[in-house]
Amino acid sequence: MGVGAGPGDLASSTSSDPTGARAGGDYISILAGTSQNVVGIVVAAIATLGAQVLLTRTLGAGGFGVVTVATQAAFVTSFATRAGMDMAVLRDVAVEVGMGRTDQIRTAVSRAALIAGTASVVVALALWPAAGAIRSLFSLDEPSSRLAIPAALVGLPFIALTNVWLAATRGLKIMRYTLYVFWAGQPVGWVLLTLLFWLVSRSPSAAVLAYSASWAFASVAAFISWRIQSRGWDAAPAEPGWLDRLVRYAGPRAPAALFSQLLFWADLFVVTRYVSHADVGIYSAALRAGQIVVLFLTSVNLMFSPYVADLHNRGEIARLDKLYKTLTRWTIAATLPAFLVLAVAPGTALRIFGGQFSGGEAALLILLGGQLVNIATGSAGFVLIMVGRTGWDFLVYLGSLVFELVLAFWWCPHYGIEGAAAANAVTFALSNAARLLLVKRFVNIQPYDRDYARLLLPVIAGLAVMLIVHQVVSGGWAVDLCATAVAGGAAYLGVYALAGLTSAERSGAGRLLRKYR
Repeated sequence: MGVGAGPGDLASSTSSDPTGARAGGDYISILAGTSQNVVGIVVAAIATLGAQVLLTRTLGAGGFGVVTVATQAAFVTSFATRAGMDMAVLRDVAVEVGMGRTDQIRTAVSRAALIAGTASVVVALALWPAAGAIRSLFSLDEPSSRLAIPAALVGLPFIALTNVWLAATRGLKIMRYTLYVFWAGQPVGWVLLTLLFWLVSRSPSAAVLAYSASWAFASVAAFISWRIQSRGWDAAPAEPGWLDRLVRYAGPRAPAALFSQLLFWADLFVVTRYVSHADVGIYSAALRAGQIVVLFLTSVNLMFSPYVADLHNRGEIARLDKLYKTLTRWTIAATLPAFLVLAVAPGTALRIFGGQFSGGEAALLILLGGQLVNIATGSAGFVLIMVGRTGWDFLVYLGSLVFELVLAFWWCPHYGIEGAAAANAVTFALSNAARLLLVKRFVNIQPYDRDYARLLLPVIAGLAVMLIVHQVVSGGWAVDLCATAVAGGAAYLGVYALAGLTSAERSGAGRLLRKYR
């Protein structure tokens, strides 16, 4: 076994090795939280897919493009209007609880929520008069989209507040509220509210308003969740200098968070100026499909972040390094089956959105290349943020965004949605490589060891089976996609169980199974 650690560490820990015992507990806690996130991801994926299919089949590619641009513009803007308060709260809660101090937490979270909420309201009101100009910028000139931008701006404060309060609960290393509210509640609520609002107006604007309303309900649920966890704590006055410390940390984080999301969507916003509404819808579907592979990474990042802040604050770098290596390898291993399905059958996967979306095959394959690098670098960005290097994180995102915009404006006029996808993929690859170097420099950890070679045989087996099944199965796109995914996934998992697990992981998994059984 290489440097990386696994569940077996818990099995092999003894009372004479408290550090090892704590590390084993970290794996169990992170796995438990991640498993909750996986359940949430499945629910979110189904609900989001249901919303997308509902939108595409009711509004068509053009209407779906309007809804995607408006809702994603709101969600991306919310990363700026949160003013970095979500990550600041998560880090502070994790550090304070790790040090055994709880009396400062409630006051800090309340003030962070106030800052994020106020900033969001101010930005929404400032952008409201410019709604028409924003529609023109993104070429949203359909009559039914006239109210799409104002409807999206309504949701800004609620998106920000939801994420601040949920970040506070994750700082306590509790994931279930993120599962209930963020992963499951908001997407399901969007579907239900869209159906309700369409009783009045079956338009893109109504669907966008339903999106904002779903975040309003989510913010109430997030607040209640935080109050449940913190109601027994004292609320001492804030320590002197709290605002200065908060601004130093969150100041660079606010624009960096905005830029981080723009990296996913800037190419979409640029390509709207050069292609038809139908092509915008097709590219929106390709982006959505390509981002499926990063859902597990997102889940791990959310659970891993408080551990990074806590362990780095207490100087336990070796323990942090082991967690980083193992979790990155597990993330890659868990993501590869979905990546292989999309790579083998991109056109079939896009048929989920409707027959007119199969034209996004090339764009989807290009996007997958960039996301593979994103997955392979693990939680590098979150490590930088949680150890307080928000200034460097900002510089990487700023440079990456400028680079992506240059590529997008250069390639989109000539290559359309494939040019946009190439700009996205190249930027993600270079941006994540930069983060790896910074994590190595400032924290002296990196996510790789020789155990990654164990993934080779499962990948070969899964890929071979998927290619064969995809070629021979007939009966329509749904049968093809399901058969390819199930057969190839089974082959991948079977070989992974035999050859992909380290001996320590296999031993630890057996002990856990016997324990729960």
